[in-house]
Amino acid sequence: MTAPTATTAAPAPASAPAPTKEAPADPAGANRLVTPRPQVRRPRSRTYSLIIRALGPVVLLALWWTSSATGVLTPDVLASPAQVVDAIAELWGNGQLPDALATSLTRSGTGLVIGLAAGLTLGITTGFTRLGDELLDSSLQTLRTIPFLSLVPLFMVWFGINETAKILLIAVATTFPMYVSASGGVRDTDRKLVEAMRSFGLGRLAIVRQVVLPGALPSLLAGLRLSMTLSVIALIAAEEINATEGIGYLMSQAQSYARTDILAVCILVYGLLGLTADVLVRGLERVLMPWRTAGPGGGGR
Repeated sequence: MTAPTATTAAPAPASAPAPTKEAPADPAGANRLVTPRPQVRRPRSRTYSLIIRALGPVVLLALWWTSSATGVLTPDVLASPAQVVDAIAELWGNGQLPDALATSLTRSGTGLVIGLAAGLTLGITTGFTRLGDELLDSSLQTLRTIPFLSLVPLFMVWFGINETAKILLIAVATTFPMYVSASGGVRDTDRKLVEAMRSFGLGRLAIVRQVVLPGALPSLLAGLRLSMTLSVIALIAAEEINATEGIGYLMSQAQSYARTDILAVCILVYGLLGLTADVLVRGLERVLMPWRTAGPGGGGR
């Protein structure tokens, strides 16, 4: 009897590796990181900007006209636009409006020039010199907080009801905006640049004229805009000091006779004076600082 022979099982064939799915080739670098292009906003055309600016006044005028035509606004409350136009023609024809406008512009302009000169001088003094800062700034900051309208009774006591009181009231109102802007602009001037100019032998006046004032120009124009606006506001208050001529005098006479059409004319004149002042400062900005309107979005200013 023969012993059984052990049979060994043949080893199983090695399994082939599973096929791997290769990533598709990137044709022409389609998955590259692409830097986005900067979005440059096209400047608005001047015509489009003017239309947008005129939209608000046109809507207000339409509402005014409609309210007057439907009887919501009666003439004893506010005259209609047609009545206001007739009043302008009447006042211009008899010479009252041109004379009053010339008087008011003279008062406002004279007070504005005095206030700007005082504010600019004081601002440069306190911003450029340590002695001026320590000697004047705290006192001027205290005076700046006093409302200029509170000075009306005091000016009437000091100067009476003549032109001096009116012009000085406008001058006081326009001094402090220019002072704050000039002082801040001068303080922000690069001190290293000032020291460099001193090393070249420039004196203080030359440094102020060639370095400080050009560097403070944006602040100075901001102060000019605010001062010109306040000159119109102060003019309204000044012409209430027993005026015998000017736009304020026309308003007083119209109030006595309940002429709402003439009152509306005077209010519109004051508003146009303020708008004209703002337009003039914007024009100065375009001439003196063209880089502020040359950038993106600046073309529509």
